[in-house]
Order: sequence, then structure tokens, then C-alpha cells
Amino acid sequence: MEDDGELDEGPPLAIEIPGASDPNRRPVDGGASVGVTVITGYLGAGKSTLVNHVLNSQHGKRIAVILNEFGEEIGVERAMINEGEGGDLVEEWVELANGCVCCTVKHSLVQALEQLVQRKERLDHILLETTGLANPAPLASVLWLDEQLESSVKLDSIVTVVDAKNLRLQLNERRDSSSFPEAFLQLAFADVVILNKVDLVTLEATGALEELEKEIHGINSIAEIIRTVRCQVDLSTILDRQAYDATRVAHLEALLQENQSLSGSELHDNGVRTLCICEPRKVDLNKVRSWLEEILWDKKYGMDIYRCKGVLSVSNSNMLHTLQAVKEIYDIVPARKWKDEENPMNKIVFIGHNLNEDVLIDSLRVCAEATS
Repeated sequence: MEDDGELDEGPPLAIEIPGASDPNRRPVDGGASVGVTVITGYLGAGKSTLVNHVLNSQHGKRIAVILNEFGEEIGVERAMINEGEGGDLVEEWVELANGCVCCTVKHSLVQALEQLVQRKERLDHILLETTGLANPAPLASVLWLDEQLESSVKLDSIVTVVDAKNLRLQLNERRDSSSFPEAFLQLAFADVVILNKVDLVTLEATGALEELEKEIHGINSIAEIIRTVRCQVDLSTILDRQAYDATRVAHLEALLQENQSLSGSELHDNGVRTLCICEPRKVDLNKVRSWLEEILWDKKYGMDIYRCKGVLSVSNSNMLHTLQAVKEIYDIVPARKWKDEENPMNKIVFIGHNLNEDVLIDSLRVCAEATS
């Protein structure tokens, strides 16, 4: 449950949708994919406050919000679930005053998403709120490359809400253990970190937020950190991020440039962290695929990779290829031609546990040796 500071907002005004199953309701525009933002974070961090902010804001967007079973703080979903014939769960979607639609689920979020897609209503975006103890990796993997869903929806980004006052305690809970609390995983998979309740930290110590942001970026340097009080955030900063769009090369290259100097030499523990490696020579694409599968699938070098982003310079090709991976699933896509003024280069950022920089560099180098 959210703490008391997160419960004093009134629920959004809700009205039932007349004829929710009416086949004449407007379909999804032009068959374009609808972006899905996964909202995760520890219990009490402020996820419900963020969802309330979306549901109450006059943003002019039609956003579907799928809430988890702990979402009763929102105040609209208990009336939306009832037993159907044979005891099957039936979801009632409720339309809010600002045009958003909302429901809660008692089963798989993906099943609820499929039901939403089947309704074929026009939507601008979809939010999925996970439980406070959820590891976002399985859901992200399914949404990113699921063939059944990809024509209608696409994973846009993972937004992790953290409690600025209590995050360090949550991270230190088992820092030296071989297993890590979900706080690490939720940060590791994040594209955006909402550092909430910053007002409670700035009152205590000067520079505390800067130190906390440094610690977050030590775990995941590719995530954007947004400071908030009561999750009051500009929605343009968390929606339509297109973090998994292989064609957003400029944004990906900017991330890689920022991370190019990041080295594990200054990190003395084997915790969850970010590393960036480079290889100037062209690589054999088949060898790279085998290399990734050994690392991601076989855990050949004892590393546990959570996220991976990069650009590749591939043999016998003038195309810049983008690389993304979420746990065991990866994708390599030719994005565009290398520009004349560019120096083709392989740059890959890894986020994970027990990362070994020397092993990653040496093993990637093997993929390029035959093309020297």
C-alpha cells in the first residue's frame, strides 16, 4: 500500500462508458501501434500518485490505464470487476472525465492488454501499473517483441518511481548478497526514473539528491532522472519516449556518447551497474549473435545482463545497426546508412550484475578479428 502521504488525493471523476462493447466505437487510428508505458516502483514510492496525475490532468489524450490488484487507492476499479457466467472475471472499463479509460486486473496484465486491443478503440497511449514488488523484465520482454501484439501495441518505455527518502535504504538492503532486491531491478530496467518526494530529502542535507542521482546512474546510466514532488511531472517527459524504437538512432548515439567514458575500473564491487565497451573494427554479425547468445542465454562468463543497448558497424554493410536486449531477448536491426563524416564504431552499453569489463571487451574483439 502507498504511505499515508500518497492517499490523500481524491479519486478521479469516473463515469461508465455507455455501450462499451459497441462495434461502432472508433477504431485505433490508421492501424498505428499504440505505445505502452510500464510504471513500476516500490510500494509507497508514489506510483498511484503518478497514475492519479495522469488520470486527472487535462492533457487532451485518450490514455488507457491498466491497474494492478493493489490499485484500490485510485478509487475507481472495485466496481469495475464482477463475476461473469461460469465464474469468469469480467472487466468493466470506466471512462474518466478527461477522456482516459481505466480498469483493474486480477490476472495477467498481458491478457488485459489483449482484451483492450480487441476492443479497437482509438487510444493515444496505454499505461500498465505493476505491483510494488514486480520485476518489470518479463512484462517488458513480452511487450517488446510479442508477435501477437506488436501490430497493435508497442513497448514505449519503462518508468520507475522511487522514493527519494527511502531509496538508499532499499538499495542497501542486500547490496552484498548474491540476490538483489527488486529496487535494483526496477532501476536497472528503467528508461526514466522519477525521483519522487525530493522535498523530504532537500530538507535534510545539502547535496543529498546529487549523491542519490549519482548512485542511480551508477546502476543505470542510460535512464533519465526526473525530480518530482507528488509525481507532478510533465507528461511529455514520460509518454512517447520510443525507447525501444530501433530507428531512434540519434537518441541512442547520444546515450552511448555519454557512456563512452564509463569504465568498471573505478567500481570495486560486483553489484548491479552499467558498463560501456567499444570496438573500432567492423564485426561479423553472425559472430556477434553467437556472442550475445552465449552471454545472455548461456551465462557463459557468469554475468547476468539485464539491459543492453548499442550500435554496430557490421562487415560487408554500410548500414548502422542498432542492438537492444532485455534479459534473454535481443534484436539487431539495420537503422540507416553510416554518414560520410562519421567514424563507424561498435559501442555497447551493458546493465547487469557481475559485469566483467575485460571479458566483454576481449570477447567482442573475437567477433572482429576475422574482419581485420
